[in-house]
Amino acid sequence: MTDFPPDFLWGSGTAAHQVEGGNTNNDWWDWEHNPDSPAAAPSGDANDHWNRYEQDFALLAALGQNAHRFSLEWSRIEPAPGEFSRAALDHYARVLDCLAANSLTAFTTLFHFTVPRWFAQRGGWLAPDAVELFGRYVDRVSAALGDRMPYVCTVNEPQIVALMAHGLGSFPPGHRDIAEAATVNGLLMQAHRTATSALRAGRGKPQVGTSLQLPVVEPLDPTNQGDAARAAGLKELLVDSHLADLTAGGDVGDFVGLQYYTRLRIDSTAPSPIAPPPAGAETTQMNWEIYPSGFGESLRAAASTGLPVIVTENGIATTDDAQRIRFLESHVTELRSVMASGVDVRGYLHWTSFDNFEWSHGYHPTFGLIGIDRDNGLRRVVRPSAVAYGELARTGSLKALRGGAS
Repeated sequence: MTDFPPDFLWGSGTAAHQVEGGNTNNDWWDWEHNPDSPAAAPSGDANDHWNRYEQDFALLAALGQNAHRFSLEWSRIEPAPGEFSRAALDHYARVLDCLAANSLTAFTTLFHFTVPRWFAQRGGWLAPDAVELFGRYVDRVSAALGDRMPYVCTVNEPQIVALMAHGLGSFPPGHRDIAEAATVNGLLMQAHRTATSALRAGRGKPQVGTSLQLPVVEPLDPTNQGDAARAAGLKELLVDSHLADLTAGGDVGDFVGLQYYTRLRIDSTAPSPIAPPPAGAETTQMNWEIYPSGFGESLRAAASTGLPVIVTENGIATTDDAQRIRFLESHVTELRSVMASGVDVRGYLHWTSFDNFEWSHGYHPTFGLIGIDRDNGLRRVVRPSAVAYGELARTGSLKALRGGAS
């Protein structure tokens, strides 16, 4: 007897700038090479996935996965305003065909943190016609690739883009203005709806959804009014506003993508509002608390929209692969429990397929089921967690993870 339905989607994910290499024409390339930015290292060749995607997809399929999430690099497709690259679109057509040939159901993300340099230089998401220009890009993608894309994630973590890029200054353009962050948050909700409309009008009939990171947000001290108020404000930005938008009417897509990593405890007395993990808590390389019960809370929150849920990211940065297997077991067990209670979850895409460029943290955090040996030609190193996870995908049984941890 299996723990999950036979048609459940099991896969993992990547993002173009984090794995392709050589994405020189976007805002992140500029950010990485700016000595005044917090970026730890340039992305450089990344994993050379632009050239090695065929071998990479064959490896993921051989391990037992049946789905894969990746992103399109907007700056390759539209390198200058209104100038679209046929070669780039043809490349991504081959990528999608390769996924299908390996029986990997494709989840295509349209915007995963990077924008073309020209888009950033004219004001990024704050430009008056930013959402319209995003819609034009999606129109062209849909016309070229729509019939090859079974699932599309329109915007990756809109609230994280808003907070990190415009509120905390950790992503380009490096602004620190919480009101501006709230504005961008709303604009990215509009971008999702605009993309959904463009995809409906284009080729094929892809299933469409936004991908939301929904952390558990709590006051450090529930009896402290400052903690409670600040937690409520952050929860409104990160969680509540997006759930409200998805229930406000109109075409908001066919599913909601959930991305979950941790809980945030809010301390109103500290310079940084996010308190350290509790004493004794198990943490990751990112110093995030491992909090599996929060995964269940976030799954239920996503399901409150009335849309089916697909987990589009959940994973751990760690140098201890046994810890990764324990993380998988605890979170997938929580997933099974939530599904048993009636929540409609249709897939789980682990983050990430391969160790990759972790934005301003560079290459230090290792999230991958598969390692990358950067000293030996970017050799792919299959970890025990990748084998155990593949067995889970093949069998639908949590026993695969318990055996992998022994």
